[in-house]
Amino acid sequence: MLGLRGVGKTVLINRIAELAQEEGYLTVVLEAPENRRLAEMLVPPLRAILFRLSRGQAAKDRARRALGILRAFASAFKVSVGEVEFGVAPETGTADSGSLESDLPELLLSVVEAAQQAQTAIALFVDELQYLSEEDLSALIVAVHKVGQRGLPFILFGAGLPQLAALAGEAKSYAERLFDYPDVGLLPAEAAMTAIREPVRQESAAITNDALALIVEETRGYPYFLQEWGSHAWDAASASPIASEDAAKATIAALAHLDHGFFRVRLDRLTPREKDYVRAMAELGPGSHRSGTIAKMLAIRVTAAGPLRDGLIKKGMIYSPQHGDTAFTVPMFDAFMRRSMPDWMPPATKSAAKNTAKSRSKRRKH
Repeated sequence: MLGLRGVGKTVLINRIAELAQEEGYLTVVLEAPENRRLAEMLVPPLRAILFRLSRGQAAKDRARRALGILRAFASAFKVSVGEVEFGVAPETGTADSGSLESDLPELLLSVVEAAQQAQTAIALFVDELQYLSEEDLSALIVAVHKVGQRGLPFILFGAGLPQLAALAGEAKSYAERLFDYPDVGLLPAEAAMTAIREPVRQESAAITNDALALIVEETRGYPYFLQEWGSHAWDAASASPIASEDAAKATIAALAHLDHGFFRVRLDRLTPREKDYVRAMAELGPGSHRSGTIAKMLAIRVTAAGPLRDGLIKKGMIYSPQHGDTAFTVPMFDAFMRRSMPDWMPPATKSAAKNTAKSRSKRRKH
């Protein structure tokens, strides 16, 4: 699932995991933080699954062998699971080479074969997939591919920012054929109105159509923003129905809340030069912008702007909708940047103003 921040990808991942558990799947749910290896994240939940499988008669032997492979894998990648023992000797010679692209498929095959023996299936859920290193993402894709070739009972659900599809394709060219990439985006107007109207109705209250229209216009249908505006509109209203005046108050309150939380925490992660880059983007307005246009506004070469752009992409602040274009991963971030840095002036404009001032000074002297 691909989408911007705040469109509900994590909610969907968690809900699908719940449905899988109801269907009897063994589930592993991970969130990939920055600078953490996939091997480290996978070992503890796979160990828990194999211990569960080893307690049943159907897959006891396969599960214990898989535990030995997992122990060897953990040792090869120096993964610590505290003081807890695996309870088995390492299975040397399998998944212990130290090459994740070679070892992860072998490990995953052994785990899923044990699940198949127990007549069950495994579902792996990974949120924020774009934060995996290229090596880890490549290994995961290879593992999923090899398990799929065997027809084993396994499925992967992932979620990430829009650049994830390109990252997967760069890691392994066949990834575009291996996965579906559904987009998760803004809600259509009627669905957005329902998202506000129904919770209000469930509390035995009402909201006017004018108020709904104003909220949908301000939020553009982004799910997280709908939650914020709905909450603040409810707090602003003194009686039912919630009116357009309450929705207008909600806009002021919601923006203030977002500015000090949702937006601010992202801005605070940036270096001064990165802040300049995103402020230049904001100056150009909403939507995507050519990388060369942003560099020109910053009065630097495109090659000098490249590392800044790459760093912001890795931090999940921006993405490239298509080659050479750049856009924010956070909806309405351009407006926030203009509010946050109102006196900012593009270096190109500063330079022009400085040259004009010098020229005027010379004329006065003459």
